[in-house]
Amino acid sequence: MPMRYYTHPAIYMDKTMRHLLSKEDSIFKTQFETCEFPVSDFEHQSHLRLAYIYLIDNTIETAIPMMRESLNRFIQHNGVSASKYHETLTQAWLLAVHHFMQKTERAESSLSFIDQNPEMLDTDIMLTHYTPDVLFSEEARQTFIQPDIETIPQYGA
Repeated sequence: MPMRYYTHPAIYMDKTMRHLLSKEDSIFKTQFETCEFPVSDFEHQSHLRLAYIYLIDNTIETAIPMMRESLNRFIQHNGVSASKYHETLTQAWLLAVHHFMQKTERAESSLSFIDQNPEMLDTDIMLTHYTPDVLFSEEARQTFIQPDIETIPQYGA
């Protein structure tokens, strides 16, 4: 899905014109991808923002490796243990953000999107889809494991 400009060259939208990227989103993405974003500020909401940004103009299948590569580069650059990366959580949160994007009528930015879907800020939400034994297993850290409680809704491209 190619980006298109919307009224201002720093603001992008998906092709449905429902989800927009603000200038601040573009700055955040650049700072993160160039490892200039402070590691101490990269919390759960930042993960959600990045997922939203990648899903604006990419399919879920394309966004997954983009997110994986960006997170691993950021982790490595900042001297964080590689064990911090969790493949199942990364993919599950991308699926969840994609699900909420389908349910959200319109968002002017990643932060607007998150404000409209505050339940995403609950980091324990994945425990409604996975048992702790599965989610926190070494296998789930290394490779994507399908939910063992309730599936995460998925949509066609």
